[in-house]
Amino acid sequence: MAQQARKLCFVTVGATASFHFLLKSILDPGFLSALSQHDYTDLLIQFGKDGQPLFDEFAAKYPPGDLNRHDITVHGFDFNQAGLDNEMRLAQAKPAENRSSGLVISHAGSGSILAALRFGVPLVVVPNPTLQDNHQEELAEVLQDEGYAIWGDYGQLSAALDRAEVLRNRMLSWPPVYGTQERQPQDLAGVVSEEMGYLD
Repeated sequence: MAQQARKLCFVTVGATASFHFLLKSILDPGFLSALSQHDYTDLLIQFGKDGQPLFDEFAAKYPPGDLNRHDITVHGFDFNQAGLDNEMRLAQAKPAENRSSGLVISHAGSGSILAALRFGVPLVVVPNPTLQDNHQEELAEVLQDEGYAIWGDYGQLSAALDRAEVLRNRMLSWPPVYGTQERQPQDLAGVVSEEMGYLD
């Protein structure tokens, strides 16, 4: 019998602003149940500068093996000075490693969004309502309207998972990213990658 493929949901709240609403939502057993229903096996969280207490509270309340984890392996860290490319890459399908395509859930900071779009996995963008202006919400709305991401609400992330699967199916029809020798039409992630000099 074949072992179930690993499927990772990577969540980033960013490095500068707190986003406890998002952390509480993704650490909720209801969200973990929704992940499990979509065949996710792993949840990796970049919880930011002051998210450690919330993460530790979750880990103490629901230790590994607890039924409320719904067989989801949960790991977290505060920040990675080298950036989040390695973590986002873990959401990509890699059949040789028995890994299927996962998902990135990100705060609506433009740097994190541009980084996530490079990896060709569904992206859920969650604006932080505690910030003073509404630029994150505007960006999330435009990305959803253009079909590049899902505009997620921290209070309804389970529904965003359903919409992310629709986006995943739509992404399969997007043209592949080619090297610079074979210039072909590209999706937004391909254009961003090329402009930034990334040719994975």
